[in-house]
Amino acid sequence: MTMVALSELSERDEFSAVIIRTDFTDEAAWRETTAELERSSHYDGDPAESYDVVDAPELAGADTDAILTAISANEELWDQVSVVFVADSTTMRADHHALLAVTTMTREDFDDDEEYEAMVGIGREFRTEPSGVHSIHANLELANMDFEDFLSSAHEDSEGVFRSFSTTAG
Repeated sequence: MTMVALSELSERDEFSAVIIRTDFTDEAAWRETTAELERSSHYDGDPAESYDVVDAPELAGADTDAILTAISANEELWDQVSVVFVADSTTMRADHHALLAVTTMTREDFDDDEEYEAMVGIGREFRTEPSGVHSIHANLELANMDFEDFLSSAHEDSEGVFRSFSTTAG
C-alpha cells in the first residue's frame, strides 16, 4: 500500500485502486481491511502495491459530495479514476469491513442525459467487501463492466454489499 496525499495521487500507478481513509478510530479494523485487500490482490508484484491509500482525516464524516469535491480539486486524478473506495466509520464498524465504492463519473462521461440520469437514479455509491475492490477497479478501468453492474449486484445483497457475482444472494 502506498500512502500518498490527495494532491499527490496524480503520480499513482493507473492500475492501483484508490482508497480514501476517512476514519482512524480502529487500527485493528484497518489492519484487517488492508490484509483482505492484499489477500485478494491479483497483482503480479507486492500485493500492497495494488492500491494507494490517501489518509484524509479532514473528510471524516463527509458525505459523497464532499469526497467527490475533494477529489475533483485534483484535475489530473479526476480524469484518471472512475471509482474511489472510502474506508469510513461504517467500514471500521462492520464485521465485513465493506468500503464505500463511489463513482467519479459525471454528466460529461455519458453520451446523453438519459444515460446519465439512469445511472444517477440507481445511485453513485455502494458498499463492497475489501475482496471486491480489485475486481471492481480493474473491470471499470478496462471498461469490461459498468459501475451499474456492481451497484445492481450490491443492491441484490441482503446487506447491500457487493461480495462477488457468485455469492450476492445474501
